[in-house]
Amino acid sequence: MNKLRIGVIGVGHLGSIHAKIYKEIPDCELIGVCDSNQERLNQVCASLKVTGYTDYTELFSKVDAVSIAVPTILHHKVAAEFLKAGVHTLVEKPFTLTLKEADDLIKISRKHKLILQIGHIERFNSAFAATLKIIKIPKFIECHRLSGFPNRSLDVGAVLDIMIHDIDIVLGLVNSPLKRIDSVGVNVLTKFEDIANARLTFKNGCVANLTASRVSDEPMRKIRIFQEDTYISLDYKNAEASVYRKIGLQITKENLPIEKEQPLQKELESFIACVTHKTTPLVSGQVAREALAVALEIQKQIWRK
Repeated sequence: MNKLRIGVIGVGHLGSIHAKIYKEIPDCELIGVCDSNQERLNQVCASLKVTGYTDYTELFSKVDAVSIAVPTILHHKVAAEFLKAGVHTLVEKPFTLTLKEADDLIKISRKHKLILQIGHIERFNSAFAATLKIIKIPKFIECHRLSGFPNRSLDVGAVLDIMIHDIDIVLGLVNSPLKRIDSVGVNVLTKFEDIANARLTFKNGCVANLTASRVSDEPMRKIRIFQEDTYISLDYKNAEASVYRKIGLQITKENLPIEKEQPLQKELESFIACVTHKTTPLVSGQVAREALAVALEIQKQIWRK
């Protein structure tokens, strides 16, 4: 079977990691990478021994699929052009800046029968995967996603940059429509919100409290899930998960056995498998649109205040 021909558009911090992983996956061939920053492009090309382009349209006829890791404001434009050229597309999160742009990409991908996957990496975290068989009907969920100032991804605020990971996870865990969203946030170092908190109330009674910050001293990526007689604590950063259960009058603790893997590699391998076997991605355009809709409402509430 012929190897899948892959390109990477945007080789900043994250895009360069995409390119490196594709280079190592045996089921695909990294055909080329593209970036408008010539110096950065030269560094990546020299490191990976791959052809570089400053004009991504040159890759239209050369690749079967691409990863797009350009600034968010360009996601719609670049992804739309590749989809119209018949190229399967993975777009890094956040999906797009608006729901209109997201809807347009979903429409184009369906029209051309192409895979459109969005890069919500925590879905591929091995600790999260290990807890899925235990999570049944959550009653309360608490998420903390804190980091130091990143000096990148500063074209969007903390909601679209980091909280959207937890929004996607929570919507996937709670099988119920949203009833209410209450949000607060402040800007500290940028013109966007750098700290945000949102409380999501679902129609089935579940409540999720999400906190995101990119101006914190200690990094943290944790989620706690409470359901009847069970409490699940998950650390994405360290790929660790513990389950506390009420058995009679006792509380027991179990540390789940987790085979630590590279989530981004699993995500890209899944993308390749979806393209190869024409299967629906774990995070399709439609799934990512739902998370984006909630994120945009949270953002709107913050700036309205």
